[in-house]
Amino acid sequence: MVNAVANSTVPKFSIVIGNSYGAGNYAMCGKAYDPRLIVAWPTAKIAVMGGAQAAKVLTQIQVGALKSKGSAPDPEAEIKLYEEIKARYETQTTPFYAASRLWVDAIIDPRQTREFLSLSIAMADHAPIEKFNTGVIQT
Repeated sequence: MVNAVANSTVPKFSIVIGNSYGAGNYAMCGKAYDPRLIVAWPTAKIAVMGGAQAAKVLTQIQVGALKSKGSAPDPEAEIKLYEEIKARYETQTTPFYAASRLWVDAIIDPRQTREFLSLSIAMADHAPIEKFNTGVIQT
């Protein structure tokens, strides 16, 4: 899937409607694969990983760093640190955050999805299409 998306030469359009995390973001033609347009529904979440998962990993890293310095936090402080990181990460996975950093071109009303796709295809109607290159396919 990633090979096909990476090497495809036809106009690509992405609509993020739910969670778009990590490798799945790449496989479904995220920003790194240069779609012509990428938009998100207000329900989308875009990040390297989900908020709870990221908070757990970052908390473990910070607690490990504190332990290496000889000052391990108590369980209450660790839970508080986790909740703070999770809350911060949850706000950074919203489509509004993504749009403010130009990771998506627009946030669209789900009812406008067909209209968006129709206009996008019309815009790319006469765009030049390069020769398809399969790249390296491992078996």
